[in-house]
Formats: sequence, structure tokens, C-alpha cells
Amino acid sequence: QVQLVESGGGLVQAGGSLRLSCAASGSIFSINTMGWYRQAPGEQRDLVASVTNGGSTNYADSVKGRFTIFRDNAKNTMYLQMNSLKPEDTAVYYCHAEEVRSSSWYVDYWGQGTQVTVSS
Repeated sequence: QVQLVESGGGLVQAGGSLRLSCAASGSIFSINTMGWYRQAPGEQRDLVASVTNGGSTNYADSVKGRFTIFRDNAKNTMYLQMNSLKPEDTAVYYCHAEEVRSSSWYVDYWGQGTQVTVSS
């Protein structure tokens, strides 16, 4: 019932910046936590950053001080500002959203991913 569409990925040189966006649409009841995950070749999908509806954020240690996550609740849109990019940031980045149907019923949604490539 919820569709997530990512944009903003691409190729950038080390030290550069990119801003990813994720727009949620469809039959939305209530979006609680949203986040960004990434998966590099041969590795598992890991959490990069997350933000709750109330604005509480969480970051992976590897991106603290370089990445910033924020959202526009009215538009159900989330962003990831990535600065000082490193080659090891190269991965497919996925948008994730948690929909709250009731106090005990949560539904997870995933975007199709956007490629971020950082060259040295």
C-alpha cells in the first residue's frame, strides 16, 4: 500500500557530496520510523541512519559526522545528506519506512535502491 521512490544517487569523487531523497506515497496510514540502509557487493544490508517521526536520529559509526538524515513529515519525504564521501561508501542505498497500522501491527516497506559510487 506504500510505495517508496529514491532519487539522488550517482557518481561522485572522493570528498564530494550527494543528497538522497525518498518519497513515500500510496495508502498511508501512519509512517513512524524511516531510514537508509546500504549494501555493498559481497556484504549484508546494513543500517546507515534512521529518523523517527519525532525527529530522533541514529547513525552508523562509520558515517557519524559526515552524513545527516532528516525528514519532512507533512510530505512523507526523507533525505540523506552525504558529505566527505569515501570510496568505502560505495553501495546501493535503500530507503525504508515503517508503517503503523495499529498499536501492535507494523508493516515494513523498501524502495528499489539507488546506486552511489565514490571514485578515488
